Amino acid sequence: MKAPWFRRYLLPGLVFQSAVIAGGYGTGRENVEFFLSIGPTPGLWAMALSTAIWSAVCAVTFELARQSRSYEYRNFFKRLLGPSWVLFEVTYVLLTLLVLAVIGAAAGTIANETFGLPYALGVIVALGAVALLLFYGSVAIERFFAGWSFALYAVFVALVVWSLVRFGSTLGPSFAASSLNSDWLVKGVQYGGYNLSAAAVALFTVRHIRTRKQAVWAGLLAGIIGMLPAFFFYLAMVPHYPAIVGAANPSNFILGALGSTTFQVAYAIILFGTLIETGTGMIHAVNERLAVTRRERGAGMPSWARPVVAAVFLGVALSLTPLGLIDLIRQGYGTITWGFIVYYVLPVLTIGAWLAFRKRGATGTAGTAGGSEGT
Repeated sequence: MKAPWFRRYLLPGLVFQSAVIAGGYGTGRENVEFFLSIGPTPGLWAMALSTAIWSAVCAVTFELARQSRSYEYRNFFKRLLGPSWVLFEVTYVLLTLLVLAVIGAAAGTIANETFGLPYALGVIVALGAVALLLFYGSVAIERFFAGWSFALYAVFVALVVWSLVRFGSTLGPSFAASSLNSDWLVKGVQYGGYNLSAAAVALFTVRHIRTRKQAVWAGLLAGIIGMLPAFFFYLAMVPHYPAIVGAANPSNFILGALGSTTFQVAYAIILFGTLIETGTGMIHAVNERLAVTRRERGAGMPSWARPVVAAVFLGVALSLTPLGLIDLIRQGYGTITWGFIVYYVLPVLTIGAWLAFRKRGATGTAGTAGGSEGT
């Protein structure tokens, strides 16, 4: 965890992945909604396009953030968008509330379907853990994200291997029966767009990056690291297409087909932790933005303020969780994604790329203007 290469090349991607995974990603519902719903083959093409978008945007974002020492989204987007940066913040706050609601709904579903516990208890435990982790700040968050991400990868690999051993004979025919259509382009852009809010979450890790090469490689790897679990999950879901498309929690559908209660419980525990990761990351980005603003005004941000900010977000999110996982993802994500494409993806791949690469960036160490190791 303390190795410089890990912090510079892998940690940004692991934090990005932790913020991406959310409730819809971890349960497989996003995989179905954006990819598998259009067919196994076009869904795979859409996934590849989303990965390419993530990698390109993260590479430019990390390099621009390194050069300008913008380790939170306010300063970064002020540099990228000028006075219009507030449009990104509005979109980001709306998405954060939506993601937290999805996390709550997913946690409630897991608690109820896997452990037989009340739906509300799952919601409260997950969102309460988010507030607790935020209290301890960046270093604790980095450690939790990195450690839990490796556990997540282990479980996802086990899931796909086991699923392919059991149902792999139907994988090839499922792809063969699916013809390519134009839907993959729209879905790939949509999914790549809205999930890039996670790049803003990962900005606080850019303080470890020292050179342009490190920033670009960290960004390219972030897209791949972020999508790998979804790819594994996708391969496990395809043999169950089209029946799995209507499942609110596709992961439970697959685990039920495998018939292992033990693995279902283990997966639920890992998934529960990833929900906490995502909620923490989304709100932590807001806390970092507020902390830098206060430092610029000569005041510090007290430790108690972080969970208070979390409580405000979580309180609003709680009111949205009754909408349910499917409706939150289908209606909310599909709409808000275009805001991120307009206010982030297009500007960063045009203006941002020009700012970042118009001349050779400074190769000095990342400074303390945007944050510190212990923030």
